[in-house]
Amino acid sequence: MSVYDGPVQSLIDELGRLPGIGPKSAQRIAFHLLKVDAEDARRLARSITEAKERVSWCRRCFNFAEGELCTFCRDERRDAHVVCVVEEPRDIVAIERTGEFKGRYHVLQGAISPIEGIGPEQLRIKELLGRVSEQGITEIILATNPNIEGEATAMYLARTLKPLDLRVTRIASGLPVGGDLEYADEVTLGRALEGRREVS
Repeated sequence: MSVYDGPVQSLIDELGRLPGIGPKSAQRIAFHLLKVDAEDARRLARSITEAKERVSWCRRCFNFAEGELCTFCRDERRDAHVVCVVEEPRDIVAIERTGEFKGRYHVLQGAISPIEGIGPEQLRIKELLGRVSEQGITEIILATNPNIEGEATAMYLARTLKPLDLRVTRIASGLPVGGDLEYADEVTLGRALEGRREVS
């Protein structure tokens, strides 16, 4: 039985459906929205509606886009021959923050996960293979997450791309800056040793 009247409970229920929002957080956000000025709440509602109406998938890389192509695909200064493959659009944000990558992206929109019923067919792999032949890509950087699903996806992609005569690399994974060796797990420490480089 719900404690609150219809619209309040409905708002809490809808907020609770968002990822990472539990019942208490949903209740806190709902109460905040009910307390703010009506115009603030309307502005939030407008932003959500406008984003749903105007934002779609980039037809080339499957990042979010307003129009046919996303910002990165429209930018002629970026190297079109090097493509970084990520699982989700949010991963692009993390890579862009480094300021190190000047190529283009390809968003798989997920990772291989047999438990969740996600196989290669559900991802944007076919489109990636199409880009390789059409756009003269010379290197693909696999930047999937360093978890079981991300590793499985990277291995599948590496096997699939190998016969296509291009360079396929995987981002290194290892110890975070500021971390202590004694707290690192064996896999992370092993990767750090494996990816070691010469000190100049």
